[in-house]
Amino acid sequence: MKRVSVFLLAVSVLIQLQALAADIHVSPAGADTNPGTRQLPMATPAAALRHARELRRLHDPAIKGGIHIIIHGGTYRLYEPVFIRPEDSGTPESPTIIEAAEGELPILSGGQAVTGWQPLKAAVPGLPPTAKGKVWVAVLPYNQGFRQLWVNEEKAVRARDVSGDSMTRILNWNKQHETCIIPTPKALLHGKTEGLEMCIQQWWAIANLRIQSIQPQGDSAILHFFQPESKIQSEHPWPAPWLSNETGNSPYYLTNAIQLLDEPGEWYYDINTRHLYYWPRTNEDLRTAVAVIPELETLLRIEGTADLPVTDVHIRNIAFAHSSWLRPSEKGHVPLQAGMYLLDAYKLRQPGTTAKAGLENQAWIGRQPGAVELAYAHRIRISGCSFQHLGATGLDLKKGTRYDTIAGCLFRDIAGTGIQAGVFSDEAFETHLAYDPADERELCRDILITNNLVNQVANEDWGCVGISAGYVRDFQITHNEVSEVPYSGICVGWGWTKAVNTMRNNLVYANKVHHYAMHVYDVGGIYTLSAMPGTTITENYIDNIYKAPYPHDPKHWFYYYLDEGSSCITVKNNWSPADKVMRNANGPGNVWENNGPTVADSIKINAGIQSAYPNLLKEIKPVRDYRPINH
Repeated sequence: MKRVSVFLLAVSVLIQLQALAADIHVSPAGADTNPGTRQLPMATPAAALRHARELRRLHDPAIKGGIHIIIHGGTYRLYEPVFIRPEDSGTPESPTIIEAAEGELPILSGGQAVTGWQPLKAAVPGLPPTAKGKVWVAVLPYNQGFRQLWVNEEKAVRARDVSGDSMTRILNWNKQHETCIIPTPKALLHGKTEGLEMCIQQWWAIANLRIQSIQPQGDSAILHFFQPESKIQSEHPWPAPWLSNETGNSPYYLTNAIQLLDEPGEWYYDINTRHLYYWPRTNEDLRTAVAVIPELETLLRIEGTADLPVTDVHIRNIAFAHSSWLRPSEKGHVPLQAGMYLLDAYKLRQPGTTAKAGLENQAWIGRQPGAVELAYAHRIRISGCSFQHLGATGLDLKKGTRYDTIAGCLFRDIAGTGIQAGVFSDEAFETHLAYDPADERELCRDILITNNLVNQVANEDWGCVGISAGYVRDFQITHNEVSEVPYSGICVGWGWTKAVNTMRNNLVYANKVHHYAMHVYDVGGIYTLSAMPGTTITENYIDNIYKAPYPHDPKHWFYYYLDEGSSCITVKNNWSPADKVMRNANGPGNVWENNGPTVADSIKINAGIQSAYPNLLKEIKPVRDYRPINH
């Protein structure tokens, strides 16, 4: 009996050791030379992934039930993206799980803290008199640019010439000379224009243009811009600067000059001197405040290949914060739609292409980076995570993703789109061509986007949306809530074509979209493009379209918008306060049935985030924007 007891004890100890070996702990207080136990944790997720990779390579018996990388609370300042490769894959029986320690909040941050703030005492040429004695300054250790600053987790405003939603209207646009005429900007007549940008609103998008020079002409001034955006902005026909005696010309604001730093909450960074200037808000004390600037564009990559995808990785309860995107500062930013920026675009002298007989323009596009990006990744589950304070897209399922689930996540304070998925157009692929690849492994398909809260996203690029899906198949968008966005809520489709393409069998079900169209119109709570047989839009709740302050067409707002080529789509049993919809150049096979205010109240009650996600329900805050609503 004694030998049996000793044997059982040895087996018990061995099982415990094996279970411990499959748990890898990470803490900001750890060291990557540690073994990754709870008592001796590692310091970085990258080191933990390497350790997990070795366990799988060596077929360690401890991983039979999976590997848990347990991230303890604190901020992890990343110097490069965490990269999950095919060698990090799990299996359905033994997944790789990266999760927060119970009750703790780990933050993977692509930013760096700004310290050493001092009250500004030296005279700074161009600083407005109203700012003197109120601005603080910090010297940064490098001169890399950035476009965002967060103080105590609240985004500060890059210094601009207007306040809040106020904008000024352009006087004219000269396409031949690639110039814009504006009222004379008094604050900049005698100051430097280095780094100065124009943000102009045009139809359903905005553009960021770097100003090369300002040429005063009495009460007006001519703006010249840098290339490549100067040529693209003046040649592309959609969406172009708006000129209208009836509704007013395109509005704009100027940003990124010391002369514009004239109210609390604004900042300016002089890249030459490495001085960051900030006028604190009344509730901020920079001696104790946490100020962060972004450095990394992508925080987490989960990427394999068509032949060797990443599989069976779960990400749970992790926060992603402080991502950057510097292309607008380097090459400008002229989007076509949904934040996809133009690489080249022009109007055809003789209309007609192989894609479309009457097409009068061509365009090629690029894609904003995501804070978290997936490519060729199967059976990935991201749940309970937060995506906040980000400089471009939040989460992007780019290509080759299948059987993935995004559930119960928070997307808030994001410069671009919250959740994005699917191919739109590769850079070498003209954007009006119908995408239908011979290798279907490229597709984003069999994806579930469910019970996510998307709020206050696209707060810099107003043409971006809450949830955006391009060419996707068997794609389900269910029980999400999207609110306080500048343009559309949920968009599915790309290509502006009735032609057969890869899209089919998509479902947009029981979502709640409200308080949208804050800035730009040609808008829908749910919006579609191109043919997608078998697609259903059903039992959604759409309400509260803002009266945008500077719409190109004040009447061009809709609850449901089926745009060019939308075909073979069923729109059924959706609630909205009115049956105000757009059917623009639709294809055949669309079905509209029982939509509008007469739909049963149970549809309204059932839509949005479900009770199984109580932590996320607590994140739903009262709408803080009180501008008028369209009726």
